[in-house]
Formats: sequence, structure tokens, C-alpha cells
Amino acid sequence: MAKKKKEPVKSRKQDKEVEPVRRAPQVISREGASKKIVEIGADIYHDIVKRKKKPDMRFPIRALSNVKYDPKRGHFEIRGKMSTRTLTYNTVKTFAQSMRLMATTKKDLLDKNDIAGKREIYYNSKSWGECRFDEQPESDTLLDDMEAMLAVNREQLGYIPEERGGDVAGPLIVIDKNPVSKEKVKVDCAKLGSGAWSIPSRVEHLVFESKAKLILVIETASLFQRLVHHRYYEKADCVLISMSGVPTRACRRFIRRLADDQKLPVLVFTDGDPYGYCNIYRTLKVGSGQAAHINRFFCVPQAHYLGVTPQDIIDYDLEDATHPLEDADIKRAKDALKNDPFVLHHKEWQDALNQMLKMGVRIEQQAFAKHGLNYVLEKYIPDKLKKKKFLP
Repeated sequence: MAKKKKEPVKSRKQDKEVEPVRRAPQVISREGASKKIVEIGADIYHDIVKRKKKPDMRFPIRALSNVKYDPKRGHFEIRGKMSTRTLTYNTVKTFAQSMRLMATTKKDLLDKNDIAGKREIYYNSKSWGECRFDEQPESDTLLDDMEAMLAVNREQLGYIPEERGGDVAGPLIVIDKNPVSKEKVKVDCAKLGSGAWSIPSRVEHLVFESKAKLILVIETASLFQRLVHHRYYEKADCVLISMSGVPTRACRRFIRRLADDQKLPVLVFTDGDPYGYCNIYRTLKVGSGQAAHINRFFCVPQAHYLGVTPQDIIDYDLEDATHPLEDADIKRAKDALKNDPFVLHHKEWQDALNQMLKMGVRIEQQAFAKHGLNYVLEKYIPDKLKKKKFLP
């Protein structure tokens, strides 16, 4: 009997791209988060009093080595490796700090519907006696641990970031709420004169109204201001959002909520360098290894990369407007090609990074000014939108 011929094994490069499942992640209520903290406290109490054993806390290891890229969900997910903190002589202070931090979160923030910055929590601990924090990095680390253990992003726990969230302009009405009177406040992002609306630190309560066709996310504040100055959002019928570098959590969450709510495509425009590709864009689209336990809240899987690509340097005659790659650029690109699950999944990004390394140059968004200050909005972006050839 003839042996059945084996089907050839498809390589990863041959895999058909899977469209991410764009389900809005479930947001836990204050009551739900408070209940989780009580449950953890009860388990520790029973370990000590009832079971007569050393209590412990378990939370996922936050590192790129402990994540996988799930193309169906469109973001990095935690693999499952856990870290355990057991109450011992050497960990007693850290354990006590963790318990006190959870108690403060429940009593002072969740139960009172209040907010706090990370710096405030550090100073608040000065009243905790022997388990106070000596330096803020200690409290920041334990706050990250608590967030991972509860699987709840810290904004939902009442913690607000110190950094600004980003700026918005264009055909979008944001319905905010007065935190004291609870009165609705409508903000028309197309009627702010020469300015833009700043994304707040907490965005879960916002409601949106828009007839825009897409969201255009810009890395640099200067290019964003040029587009706003010339009201480019009217020509392209888009909502403009400035990231000002690596987008903050509030900025990423805002973009995700807006894209999900209004069913809008998202295009991202950064500098053409390894940092723009592998840090800024990658973090926005699929998240990071450090935050894999909550990436589902902050990633924007529907995002695609508009530019600047290495091929754009050739296509738009920008060879003399580039800069040589520095050692840090080369290392970042090679590390991504070797270790980044997102880059390893997408041949298009492997090709782009290899092309950049071969050319040995990087390019900034502002380089298009070589052809005229408004070339970027009169020629480059319209060309890209017309051709619709974006990187994943």
C-alpha cells in the first residue's frame, strides 16, 4: 500500500494574516476591584490563622520573555510564569508594604471614589511606621505588582499618571463629566481655535460622538501642531492625536476606546527609526512585555503603520535628509529581529528593519520639509492614504 504523501509544513512566513478580534476589554467596577483585594486579604489571613502556614502572593512575571503575541486578539499576552512572594524574615517588610498598599487602595481610593498619584502614595507611606517606603521606586514596583496580581489596570484602582495623556483635534465631540456636580460637559475638538484638547488621566467614563473616517496618530508635537494649524483634519476627515513620544497609558486607552466605540481605523505616523518602530508603534499596537497582564486595555490592535518607512526615503527622494544609525539604533533593531514576538510574526516588519539596517540610516518626520514646509500634509500623507499600503 502506497504511503500517504505528507502535506508540506507551512512556515510562519506563509501564514495568512489573521484579523484581530476587536472586542472591548471588560472593565471591572470599583466594587469588583475592592472585592478582589478583600479576597486576597482573606486568603492571607486564613493561611496564617487557620492553615498555620506562611502566606504568599503570586503575580505574573512582567518581562518580554514571558509574553506571546496572539494575532487573533492583536496584543501581547502573558505566558503564565509566576513570581511568588512568601512571608519570611527577609521579605517581611515588603510583604507588609504590599498589604498596606492594598488596604490604602481599598479604603482611601476605591471606597471613597478618590484618586492619587504615585508620588502621593510614596509620601502617604511616611505615616505607615516601619513599613514606609524609603524611595519612590519601591512603591512604584509594588504598585505594579498589585496591578498584575489583581489583573486590574491601576487607573481603575484610582491611581493617576503623572504625565500628560496626549492632545486631540478634529471632528470629535467628547462628553466628559464634572467630577463634583456630575454634570455632563461637551468638548468639540474641532472648535478649539489654534489649540487642542488634552486627554485626561482617566478616560473610562468618556462618551464619544464623531463622523470622522479615521484616527491619525502623530508622534511629534511639532508635526501635530502643523496639521492642526492648517486644519488638516478637515481635508482628511480624521481625528488627530498627538503622542509626543511613547504614548502614555491614558493616550493609548483613549485611542483604543475611541476606535472601538466609533469603529474607526487607526493609522500611526512616527519617525523612521528603531525607537519609532519597536517602542512607540509596537507599544501602541500590541503593548509591552512589562505590562502584558493588562495589554488588553491599552493596546490598539486595529492600528496600522503609515510611515516613515525605509522605503519612503527612496520613494520621496530623502536620502540627503537622513541621519546615520547609531550603535543604540542598530542594537535595538537587531534585538527586535531576534527577540520581539510581534516582529517575528510579521515578515513585513522584518523586511523593513533589515532594509533600514542595510541602508544604515534613520529619518525623522520633519525630513519632508526638504520639499517644502507643508509637503507632508499636501503630498506625503495624502499619497499614503490613497495607496493604502500600510505596515501591520
